[in-house]
Amino acid sequence: MLRHVSATRYVTPLREGGSLPGLMEADDLGHYVVKFHGAGQGRKALVAEIVAGELARTLGLPVPEVVTVDVDPDLGLAEPDQEVQELLRRSAGRNLGMDFLPGALDFDPLAFDPGPELAGRVLWFDALVGNVDRSWRNPNMLLWHRSPYLIDHGATLTFHHAWERAPDAVRKPYDAADHVLLGSAPDLDAADAALAPLVTADAIGVAAAADPDDWLADEPGFAGPDAVRAAYVQLLGARVAARDAWLPAVRATVAAGRPRPVTRAPNPPSWLVGRLGRP
Repeated sequence: MLRHVSATRYVTPLREGGSLPGLMEADDLGHYVVKFHGAGQGRKALVAEIVAGELARTLGLPVPEVVTVDVDPDLGLAEPDQEVQELLRRSAGRNLGMDFLPGALDFDPLAFDPGPELAGRVLWFDALVGNVDRSWRNPNMLLWHRSPYLIDHGATLTFHHAWERAPDAVRKPYDAADHVLLGSAPDLDAADAALAPLVTADAIGVAAAADPDDWLADEPGFAGPDAVRAAYVQLLGARVAARDAWLPAVRATVAAGRPRPVTRAPNPPSWLVGRLGRP
């Protein structure tokens, strides 16, 4: 079960994200990058953040703490930006927060090599959950105190946008050609041997159980939130069992290799680093 906090102050919008996440202070005195259920991606992006992110944590991958955040829409009354005001009004109640890592920089594969073991595990995990958003153009990894962290899993588990076609995702290939860690010679076989046995029904169930009921309610074709959770368990369990269908292509991409990108990933804006410190 995730910790739950209440937002006490809206600090600033983070406009690097398409969903306009915001940096917020909470009643535990922590700061969180908050993603709102009233944003354009809707609550399913938040569901994917939790299911994929908590499963990654179970697999031992580095993920910042995720919490649920209660947001009072009145927090937006003092905001000069009308877009922010409207977003907070639409997002009253429970939202998603990720522990803010002050001064963290966007992961740059030219500046930091995580090594074949971690690279293999991250790539294997991304292939399992169908993460289309870990490319060298947009790594969705942070470097904090010289350690990498995985963030932004809202674009995973895309099968839940059309449950009637979800069985097609069990054997769906994963295109790893632009993955940010290909240049680190990922040890995919070692990752498969280590991680596949950990993706059990219980492990997936614990990750799915962390999603609040109201984010899973009223899903067409399901009797209720528990039925939706069971569908995640069934689908991801079937996908890990069928990895002979999608892992060979990923393995071939790794074997083919590719040069590292010649452009560096962007860093956070200088005003944010200056205000909140460097790692």
